[in-house]
Amino acid sequence: MPDLDAIDHRIIAELQRDGRLPIVELADRVGLSATPCLRRVKRLEADGVIMRYAALVDTRRLGRGVQALVEVTLEDHSEAVVEAFEAAIRDRPEVVACFAMTGEMDFLMLVQVADLEAYSTFALRTLLRMPGVKGSRSSFIMQTIKSDLAYAPMPPARERHPP
Repeated sequence: MPDLDAIDHRIIAELQRDGRLPIVELADRVGLSATPCLRRVKRLEADGVIMRYAALVDTRRLGRGVQALVEVTLEDHSEAVVEAFEAAIRDRPEVVACFAMTGEMDFLMLVQVADLEAYSTFALRTLLRMPGVKGSRSSFIMQTIKSDLAYAPMPPARERHPP
């Protein structure tokens, strides 16, 4: 894990608020001149801390008004079954996030579709026919209370626990 200082954390927080922020403005906000700020951003990108830049969109305005959290359990956990399931999920545009989990479920997915009919088609004709799927349980999102895809900023460990 890269050693990040308070300025690195401020850079990350500012870029998460606005990924299109010009470097001069970013530098001003974090208390650096443009050149050292750009060097830090490039280092954060090279180290994989900043993975990519993306636009956050309102999926309802794009015709995907139904969102579901879907718990998936597999028949077994052999490497072949898990890899086949993961490959099948990566190819599905309805699945915008998929996490391997501990506990009673094997995977938790966020699925976005146009309507309940589209979800039914996905669940019955696609998901339940995927390699190794034993079952699924869906919970539909009725209202979004908070959707902040940014990380929760924290000061570096040495600043949280001074000697």
